Amino acid sequence: MRHRHARIRGTAVIGAASGLVATALVAVPSAQAVAGSPAGSAVPPTPSPQASTAKLARSLAGTLGARSAGAYIDKATGKLVVTVTDAGAAQTVRAAGAQPRTVQRSDADLKKVMAALKRDATVPGTAWAVDPAANQVVLSMDSSVTGSRLQKVQAAAQEHGAAVRTKKVAGTFRTFTAGGEAIYAGGGRCSLGFNVKKGGESFFLTAGHCTEIGGAWFSDQANTQKLGDTDGSSFPGNDYGIVKYTGTPADSRGTVSLYGGTQDITGAGEATVGQNVTRSGSTTQVHEGEVTALDQTVNYAEGTVSGLIETTVCAEPGDSGGSLFAGSTALGLTSGGSGNCTAGGTTFFQPVGEALSAYGVEIY
Repeated sequence: MRHRHARIRGTAVIGAASGLVATALVAVPSAQAVAGSPAGSAVPPTPSPQASTAKLARSLAGTLGARSAGAYIDKATGKLVVTVTDAGAAQTVRAAGAQPRTVQRSDADLKKVMAALKRDATVPGTAWAVDPAANQVVLSMDSSVTGSRLQKVQAAAQEHGAAVRTKKVAGTFRTFTAGGEAIYAGGGRCSLGFNVKKGGESFFLTAGHCTEIGGAWFSDQANTQKLGDTDGSSFPGNDYGIVKYTGTPADSRGTVSLYGGTQDITGAGEATVGQNVTRSGSTTQVHEGEVTALDQTVNYAEGTVSGLIETTVCAEPGDSGGSLFAGSTALGLTSGGSGNCTAGGTTFFQPVGEALSAYGVEIY
């Protein structure tokens, strides 16, 4: 597959929405200390309180298949709610310790709706994903969708009646610029996402729209301290890339920066709707939010990316290509979004598991 290159000119920077950067060859000095932690101290590995819930959601999704239309964490009770389409599926959910909720539209029904939107509503500034709690597809339109394009998208939504809910989003969907613990290439700047390994070789993951802009990556803007070279890149369609370290990183731990400490990352997992997540970046540092949708399709100006995680985590230019995580579990790489950390916004993340599988590497 040929991937479109996102070029950056002059001193412009590139990136996506989150910047929690894995501590790699060079650590950027912390701007703030984490409450209760001395600057530079390591934060012990902490399992996500919702990790077991997320694991159960994935297990039930595999068991139920088309008899479920998604799952989510009920914020009022903290319990996992799994949508089902028949009594047998409901019994399976109860037996597993989760709460079943019978819905009208099956997974197959909602996938047909999204396929129709891909055909009829693919214009820059639109995005869609399933809202399992509402048993609907949510079709989002940013402020650039106006005139004839707005009419086209609204007509596409109306074809599906109550199965589609439309939503206007302030600002525009874009791949954000800059990064957390900076990495530089081709006149652009991004964030290092997660350190990974394959055999005895060391790599790091970042956003694909970052690795599209250059081959050699450095830890300084003057390009004197080389980190490594791009070893793979996928954007649009996906938004992940991998860089092979030139040598063994001085700090070979699989950690992410907390700007005043670090969080050890011990493995990778999949996100769940309703799950609490964290990200950090050089512009806005550490912020938290909630997963609001999975398998999100976003139509950026540079092209369409599918399969993203949607969150309420805020981000701004300067938080690019970095890490999304829950406790010690890696979840995603920042792709893009809208809004800011003053008024709030939406941020999308590339699931990290897809990148790990594509390149045959593992978190450490």
